[in-house]
Amino acid sequence: MILNRLSIVNYKNIHEAELLFSKKLNCFFGDNGMGKTNLLDALYYLSFCKSQTNLPDSQNILHGEEFFVIQGMYDFDGKEEEIYCGLKRKQKKQFKRNKKEYEKLSDHIGTIPLVMVSPADSALILGGSEERRKFLDLVIAQYDKAYMGALISYNRALAQRNALLKEGISGDDTLYELWEEIMDTAGKVIYQGRYRFLEEFTPVFQEYYKYVSGDAEEVSLDYSSHLSEGELRPMLEATRERDKLIGFSTKGVHKDDLEMLLDTYPIKKIGSQGQNKTYLIALKLAQFEFLKRIGHTTPILLLDDIFDKLDAHRVEQIVNLVAGDQFGQIFITDTNRKYLDEILVACNQDYLIFRVQNGEVSELEKGEMP
Repeated sequence: MILNRLSIVNYKNIHEAELLFSKKLNCFFGDNGMGKTNLLDALYYLSFCKSQTNLPDSQNILHGEEFFVIQGMYDFDGKEEEIYCGLKRKQKKQFKRNKKEYEKLSDHIGTIPLVMVSPADSALILGGSEERRKFLDLVIAQYDKAYMGALISYNRALAQRNALLKEGISGDDTLYELWEEIMDTAGKVIYQGRYRFLEEFTPVFQEYYKYVSGDAEEVSLDYSSHLSEGELRPMLEATRERDKLIGFSTKGVHKDDLEMLLDTYPIKKIGSQGQNKTYLIALKLAQFEFLKRIGHTTPILLLDDIFDKLDAHRVEQIVNLVAGDQFGQIFITDTNRKYLDEILVACNQDYLIFRVQNGEVSELEKGEMP
């Protein structure tokens, strides 16, 4: 999967950009707040139909403008295809593939496999269980349409059950039983999908962490779910009266969590900044490797300011990794030219360098300093 060309109009702080890319390395330089991450976020949007920051769509429109447009021209195994997204204020978002609009945005997920490593990933360790569930769902939905369908059905049924609970509806339990049956059926698919994924994913993650850290520590992932205790439907029935009192569903896969462990202890309690960052980078590189193995094409890799808080050894290991042939097209942002120069030298492959300043993007001549 290769992105040949990107057009942006009024997305975040980028008024207008028309960019041609290298098939291997594309490097963006600039101070913090200039728009480097927004460029990567536009690529993310074309893969997942939303911003990586989960902002409401209207907040992604450049201040003072009425719309944004993102358009990418991709090489799908030798065939060029257009992915288009446009949004006007107070109107429905348009998402098209080769000028044909999707009936459901979920149909697009997985078309352009992509992995983004960014400072925002710290929420996986420091945030709540919802962040970790989103990580699982985002990875699995890229290759498993049945999982995506089950997730949509489950969340819809959960919302309906919670609405009944908040209203305090009692007496006839037929409606509760209807939504609980859907939660049970869809929940099994979600639980099994997460469980199978982590069985295959965890060894890959451990190998990447071992490589980047120099085998400094042991890491693991511990998945917890109510469904590991039995069927969901009896649990929902048993907790129904208590749930009515508190107004929400206390059992189900929406309560699942993924505990991230360092030497058998939660990393959020004992991990240093460098260890946390190494953990997250290894997690995302393993995500890339997993999607590459089970998918039909090599994912696009976005690396946003990943070298900060890492010691020289870990930086060197990451440089050696991304310079290897196992990765396809890579987009990197950084304020430090030194690390990217090391990657360019180690990689010895085609590359392009761009300067980003106040939302304006310009290509640099090779050898030119930003």
